Amino acid sequence: MPDTTVALCGLPPTPARVVPAGLSRNRMDAIILLGNKWVNGTTLRYYFFDGESDGSRTVTSDGAEFVTWVGGKEQQDAVRESFAEWKGLGIGLDFIEVFDRSEAEVRIGFARGEGSWSYVGRDVLGIGVGERTMNFGWDLTTPGARRTALHEIGHTLGMMHEHQNPFAGIVWDEEAVYAELGGPPNFWDREKTFNNIIRKLEGVSGSTWDATSIMHYPFRPGLILTPAEFGVSGISPPGTISSLDAAYIREWYPAMDSADYPTLKPFESRPLSLNAGQQADYRIRPDATREYTVRSFGPADTVTVLFEEVDGELRYLAGDDDAGQPRNAELKVRLFKGREYVVRVRLYTSWESNQSAVMYW
Repeated sequence: MPDTTVALCGLPPTPARVVPAGLSRNRMDAIILLGNKWVNGTTLRYYFFDGESDGSRTVTSDGAEFVTWVGGKEQQDAVRESFAEWKGLGIGLDFIEVFDRSEAEVRIGFARGEGSWSYVGRDVLGIGVGERTMNFGWDLTTPGARRTALHEIGHTLGMMHEHQNPFAGIVWDEEAVYAELGGPPNFWDREKTFNNIIRKLEGVSGSTWDATSIMHYPFRPGLILTPAEFGVSGISPPGTISSLDAAYIREWYPAMDSADYPTLKPFESRPLSLNAGQQADYRIRPDATREYTVRSFGPADTVTVLFEEVDGELRYLAGDDDAGQPRNAELKVRLFKGREYVVRVRLYTSWESNQSAVMYW
């Protein structure tokens, strides 16, 4: 039987993405589905607050000082191992621990009593460099607790809560759910419970509900009205990355076989023959040091990201997302002769086949 006292992940509220009115349903669904996903081939750098070089020390009114965001080595190791487990699926993303928080997209704290949570996908880029993008509010070394680290990293990869999948067909006993989550150990208000459990997600791909997903909460009996069997038995996911989780994440971030991308030359227009969610990658070797423009063209929504190769690693340089807007993604950057860059263009949707392209000049 599911544990009725389990503490759950509570996603922090984020502003809804603002898109122009009048978009087609296909464009809207594509923007919602892909909006938080990273371009494939991104290296996500993660940082653990250390309490020395960052702002995670707190001074109380009586002058006492204590660390609020720092986790011990065993807690950090549980997170490191969880990043390695996701990487072990053979995906195109990479994860590197860094020790300067200004270099990190993912900044991790271990504040007890503040719950466990993560911002979703590229939403982390909007969080201040001195703030957490992920927190663990309980001991990750207890039996079964590793699922929390896998779950929160899943959010950072752009995955949402599986029990909010509209294809699940779950009908909740809503007042029972509000009462359950309003009590210990979560003490959630109704808005937080609605946003993390009852609200149905939009723009979900596929049509399969996975009750074994690492992104699925456990639920005790009596909270679900239908499907009836789960109302009687509850739901107790195993706390591991399921086969459908693995297939989903490989679909969005397939293994990248080679970094030998075709070279994009100045003023050369390269057509983009992409389906929704696919991306094209090109290497740029500037012939002069100056200001350049990198731009997509055509009737398409894209996210375009430029990386600079530094000591064999690709470092984020600039990015633009034109989804839903009456323009194309455009980057204006200073590039240096003798250095190498990679531009990645990922397609949300195109409403005229084979009419989009990328160019730099």
